[in-house]
Amino acid sequence: MFKVKTAALAVLFALPFAAQAEPTGDAAAGEQNFRQCASCHGIVSPDGDVIQRLAPTGPNLWGVAGRQAGTYEGYERFSSAMQAAGAEHDVIWDEENFVAYVTDPVGFLREVTGDARARGNMNHRLRGSAEDLYAYLAQYSAEEE
Repeated sequence: MFKVKTAALAVLFALPFAAQAEPTGDAAAGEQNFRQCASCHGIVSPDGDVIQRLAPTGPNLWGVAGRQAGTYEGYERFSSAMQAAGAEHDVIWDEENFVAYVTDPVGFLREVTGDARARGNMNHRLRGSAEDLYAYLAQYSAEEE
């Protein structure tokens, strides 16, 4: 009985770490794909190191891997659907959610929230490998702060 409880606890504690598995894409290719994102997004560390120039439209993507959807301190322009995805539906930007979102932002939000009219502020569908883009962004995680 003790061994069963110990094994069950080990599995429960391992789940959060399993969800943050290594990205499957190619970060170098993702850096090239980021050109599609650069007109609205940038990557700037909390210390002010500029990886990609911060654009005025979308949120800073530093630390997006593992972040709750619809949250970024100081950014107030998330749609209500994006905020609901994070706050009410517990969406975290892991690779699976990120890939689904950048491939079809509106469809993702509608599916996650269950609202057929849900829309976000991002309407651009990524061309190319979303896995590569995620691998690139995952290099700049909140864990490096």
